[in-house]
Amino acid sequence: MEITGAQILMEIFKEEKVDSVFGMTGGAAIDIFDELARTSIQHIMVRHEQGAVHAADGYARAKRSVGVCIVTSGPGATNTVSGLASAYMDSIPLVVFTAQVPTNLIGNDAFQEVDIVGITRPCTKHNYLVRRMEDLARTVKEAFYVARSGRPGPVLVDIPKDIIQGKTAYKPLRAPSLKSYNPTYKPNIKQVKKAINLIREARKPIIFAGGGVILSGASRELAEFARRLNAPVTASLMGLGAFPGTDELWLGMPGMHGTYRANMSIGSCDLLIGIGVRFDDRVTGKIDTFAPHAKIIHIDIDPTSIRKNIPVAVPIVGDCKIALGELERLMDEEALVVDPYKNRPWLDQIEEWKNTNPLSYEQMDIIKPQYVIERLYDITKGQAIITTEVGQNQMWAAQYYHFDQPNSFITSGGLGCMGFGFPAAIGAQVASQDKLVVDIAGDGSIQMNIQEMATAMQYSLPVKIVILNNKYLGMVRQWQQLFYEKRYASTSIEETPDFVKLAESYGAVGLRATRPQEVVPVLKEGLSTPKPVIMDFWVDREECVYPMVPAGAPMTEMLLV
Repeated sequence: MEITGAQILMEIFKEEKVDSVFGMTGGAAIDIFDELARTSIQHIMVRHEQGAVHAADGYARAKRSVGVCIVTSGPGATNTVSGLASAYMDSIPLVVFTAQVPTNLIGNDAFQEVDIVGITRPCTKHNYLVRRMEDLARTVKEAFYVARSGRPGPVLVDIPKDIIQGKTAYKPLRAPSLKSYNPTYKPNIKQVKKAINLIREARKPIIFAGGGVILSGASRELAEFARRLNAPVTASLMGLGAFPGTDELWLGMPGMHGTYRANMSIGSCDLLIGIGVRFDDRVTGKIDTFAPHAKIIHIDIDPTSIRKNIPVAVPIVGDCKIALGELERLMDEEALVVDPYKNRPWLDQIEEWKNTNPLSYEQMDIIKPQYVIERLYDITKGQAIITTEVGQNQMWAAQYYHFDQPNSFITSGGLGCMGFGFPAAIGAQVASQDKLVVDIAGDGSIQMNIQEMATAMQYSLPVKIVILNNKYLGMVRQWQQLFYEKRYASTSIEETPDFVKLAESYGAVGLRATRPQEVVPVLKEGLSTPKPVIMDFWVDREECVYPMVPAGAPMTEMLLV
């Protein structure tokens, strides 16, 4: 029996256990959505294709699965680029299907034709243009396999309309096997032994965890490893939640807006164990001053990430979970027991740094944004899924909300894509219907995809938005204040909408706090309301995120006030 290309897609969705997809229809994609409507798969129809990809991203992280997005050709396809780039930078497994004009019109400047494969080649893990009916099923199966395996990432599949409508025989395919693509999961045992030798010698060790720990599901193994070594742990923005943020070994986030104790510890350690991290510029600062006294062990499934930015003593290519398991196994074999007193002077020094310059602010007559985040944490007891927009709101969330569980912090880390947080929260809410999902936003960033409020209302997704409203593009304004003599060029956005009325116009709930004593009542009411809610907090307009390391400076040279 022959079935259409659209029907083949639905069959593979069932095989891949896809239960939700995000997207927007259009002329070239109409047959896919017609078939989708005949299945039990939930389709979340967004109001903009960028929102669809960010929602699929949030879904993938919260569900620990592959996110799926379907859009039409031309502008529908090009609107996905920011979302794809964000997912690519953060290694999030997505499969994005774009409809295309019929194959005989490709290259003829047909209506809503665009070379989306060429456009997205730099910002996808892989992409495909399906030119033959008989290649469709194999290509789609490969797309899911490539997206989730090795270092995960987004894959785009561009399908011409005649392939979508055409018919062919279909039978389920075996799992793909690609000769040119074989990720290394199990680490080289010789390298693991070298790492153990460095661990045995270390007196001032630090573990630096990244998003790779969360993606590989290695949080439990990381915690066991850290406690066995009695080694303090720091984590990148993408790694927050990989290690409990309330644990006594937790240092906080390092880098440009990292904690004083995390940055000073990296500057003084004699061994740094990087696990699933990229060592990007926001963490390292001036490279030749990064961890200057340390030997570095770097564990990552992507060999191209190792030694790309930072020289390392022991490179270990492999899956974080498996590599940590091998380290534990060999330490057991060698009966390696860490003297709990060996690290005591090191831990005492870190405690002194913590007490000398802790994260702090002074709450007075005007609402401080840090105060809002702290009260949000107190009320939710750290049990919410937190998404963020990008900018000061993102950094304050990372600093003042404590993440004890993986996949509880969802943000655009590598790309820093404004407009990410709200649609990502929608995707996370679809994936975790019984959980509280909160988007911490700035008044600038939230407006970039605010149209998705209609999506949240249509599908009864009770996402909460906490706006830290300073009527500025706050992070750029902070740089202007510190480095451009307070010339606030193109950063003032005083003509913002009335967010309470905006929420009500969508049928949602809008609340506002303009004084410190109103913060807790507004949060309690907003979080307990079983509908989408916008909470608008009028915060100190010129509050800055501290600590701050100026661009290009060593991480130990921080601006503290």
